[in-house]
Amino acid sequence: MNQVKSYIHWGDAYSKGLTGRGVGVAVLDTGIYPHRDFDSRITAFQDIVSRRPSPYDDNGHGTHISAIIGGSGAASDGKFQGMAPECHIISVKVLDSKGNGYASDVLAGLSWIRSHRCEYGIRIINISVGSFSRRGMTENSALVRGVNAAWDDGLVVVVAAGNNGPGRMTITTPGISRKVITVGCSDDYKEVRVSGNRMVDYSGRGPTVACVLKPDVVAPGSRIISCKNSPDLYQIKSGTSMSTPIVSGAIALLLQKYPDMSNRDVKLRLRETSEDLGLPHIQQGWGLLNVERLLR
Repeated sequence: MNQVKSYIHWGDAYSKGLTGRGVGVAVLDTGIYPHRDFDSRITAFQDIVSRRPSPYDDNGHGTHISAIIGGSGAASDGKFQGMAPECHIISVKVLDSKGNGYASDVLAGLSWIRSHRCEYGIRIINISVGSFSRRGMTENSALVRGVNAAWDDGLVVVVAAGNNGPGRMTITTPGISRKVITVGCSDDYKEVRVSGNRMVDYSGRGPTVACVLKPDVVAPGSRIISCKNSPDLYQIKSGTSMSTPIVSGAIALLLQKYPDMSNRDVKLRLRETSEDLGLPHIQQGWGLLNVERLLR
């Protein structure tokens, strides 16, 4: 993660006391393993899949995502620290041990988050989950309506662009929503292994079927080191799933500094401060996340 921070012009956020403290980030994924890097900051766990009461992750994806957002790096002497190491994590398990799930479970997870957002101080929802079913690629699909409802409640919803690029109209649902912040991968020119397959130029490209320009912003996603669902261990994963929590974690820092910002304010701030990479908008959106500018 320290290498990632150099790519996104990190600046000196921590020296200014910005660590995400007091900001709740809900993660819709495969669950969370109580790794040492989360300290005591797993504020809540809701298992939509199996209704188990205690945190667990039988896949590892959700733990990896959650630690990119808020891992403290305790098990690596700070080497693999997340973006907002003092934020608190609200983990909602909506995917099974294979990383698969149903739209109905994602919607149930979103509903639970909306109902408990005040109780747990939830400001941000991270969704590194997507569907590329042609039937669900309209703005009237259930998943898009679900994330739009969360956005309308005032939550900052950050969603992966998916790994179906580089063709046009390959943004996955619910990233096609015009309201949410959709995140692509800035370094997908590197050949990596994604879901067991070797891939390059995989980040989802816009526009959407409704001609909405997407993604909104890009961040590194290739070979990201983060927590494994085992004691004190780390692992490498790649994809827009990893780019998304980098943006979510940066937003947690922003909301700590400016707690009265609305989700619309956050989105406009990203637009104004992202770094133009000189690529087409349907590939880079507004550009590369620049944390130093974002927090200035």
